[in-house]
Parts: sequence; C-alpha cells; structure tokens
Amino acid sequence: MQWTQAPVLFAVALLAGATCATMAQTSAPAAAFPGKQGQWSGYTQYTFTCAERSAVVVEPKEAAPGKPWLWRGEFFGAFPTVDQALLAKGWHVAYLNCSNTFGSPDTMARWATFYDTLTGEHGLSKKPVLLGMSRGGLYVYAWAAAHPDKVGLIYGDAPVCDITSWPGGKGKGKGSAGDWKLFQKVFNLTEPEALAWKGNPIDVLAPIAKAHIPIIHVVGDKDDAVPMDENTMVLKDRYEILGGHVELIVKKGVGHHPHSLSDPTPIVDYILKNRLPDS
Repeated sequence: MQWTQAPVLFAVALLAGATCATMAQTSAPAAAFPGKQGQWSGYTQYTFTCAERSAVVVEPKEAAPGKPWLWRGEFFGAFPTVDQALLAKGWHVAYLNCSNTFGSPDTMARWATFYDTLTGEHGLSKKPVLLGMSRGGLYVYAWAAAHPDKVGLIYGDAPVCDITSWPGGKGKGKGSAGDWKLFQKVFNLTEPEALAWKGNPIDVLAPIAKAHIPIIHVVGDKDDAVPMDENTMVLKDRYEILGGHVELIVKKGVGHHPHSLSDPTPIVDYILKNRLPDS
C-alpha cells in the first residue's frame, strides 16, 4: 500500500528544520556556509549536516548576480563538466545526500529544509537549476511538481522518467532487480502497486508545464539501462502536449548509459539563456 504521508512529512519537516537551525543564524540571510572546508575542482567545498543528511555546497570564486545555483539530485561529482562550467561563471553547486531514496516524500521534506536553508540563510537564488542524473530524475521532477515556483530550469542527464522502465525493467531496458525491490521498500508498495504508481516524472508534468519551466535532456539513443524511448521521449511528448518544450541533445551510437558532454557548452548556453528569473 502507499504511504499515508501527511503526518510523516510534517514530523520530518519539523525535525529537519531543527537540525538546520543550529548551523547558521536565521537573522543573517547571507551567512557564511558552515562545516568542514575542502576543495573541489579548485573551488571551496563546504560539507555540513542539514535535515539529518550530509550536505555539500561548492562556492564560486565570485558569486554571479542573484547567486544562481545548480542543485544535483544524485551523484555529486559524477560527470561534472556542467557543474565546473557553471562554477566558473559564478554559480554555486549544491547537493543533499539522500542517496537511493528515489525522491521519496521523506526526501522531499528534507529537500524543503535544505532549500529554505540555502535560499533563506545563505541568500541563494529562489529558483535553482535542477540536475537529474539517471535516478536523480525522480528527485528533481518530484521537487518541481510539488514546488514549481522554486525551480528555474530542469536539466535531465539520461534521467529515469518511468520506474517501470528502470529499475523495473518491464520494457526493453535491463532494469535492476535490487533497485526495483529497494524502490518498493522505500515507498512501501507491493510490485503491482509499484507498477501502477503515478509519481513518475512522466505522470507529474502538469504543474511543471503550467509554470513554464524550461527542460533540457541529454540522452543516448543506445542507452540500454534507461532507454530513451521509454523515458525521455515519453516525457517530451507529454510535456509538449501540455504546451511546454523539451530541448533534446541526443548522443548517437553511445552504448550503455551515457552522461553529460565532454564540452558542456550547449547545455550551459541553454541554461544561461532560458533559466527562469526569481521574480
């Protein structure tokens, strides 16, 4: 059965808020980031606890006007060409480690605390760009559907858009038996309920389209893990029926599960040109 989630989310939100309240002064909207300092790609990285999870923020040398930021759904540091290019342009990069939770309601409550902390206490933009890499697509579309006013753009990097394709493996993709069982456990669903689940990115596009959120996906036409035609193409068709547009960059003939671009210029240019402003 599916969660009766409202009381759970309320309790988690209260707990998460209490956790983050200890790490910065709420009266200082541009407070310095707390935690351990290190280096990532030549930039200062802060690692701290927020919403009872490990959080990472990478700070640019000089913040661009409005403090724009890239918010990764999963896999911090993987295929980082876009992250690095945006950092060089004055963007922050942020990540809250809720690994292997598939964008669950519990995770979305923790994300809400992280968002409030970065925008309220540290003055980052109210409309981050969301990066959904692979299963991270589940996170960013869940957030965008629930908070369309808090998203500037969605960048999907070979994103999962339908759990029956991956991890379910019910189409032509190979799926992942272990992740399929984990998904059912995280959401407290039987397999028939998981197959009928309507929280997929392809199912939650209406509020995203209503907010006119720009979307760009980079995919491979030979992806055998998250097949393009079972994921991105379904999402693209549905989003465009709703009046939106999905910019598509297709990597031809690249097998397995390809990510990003070695030269991220087309992605970065699209983000810089199309990101929604805060107001």
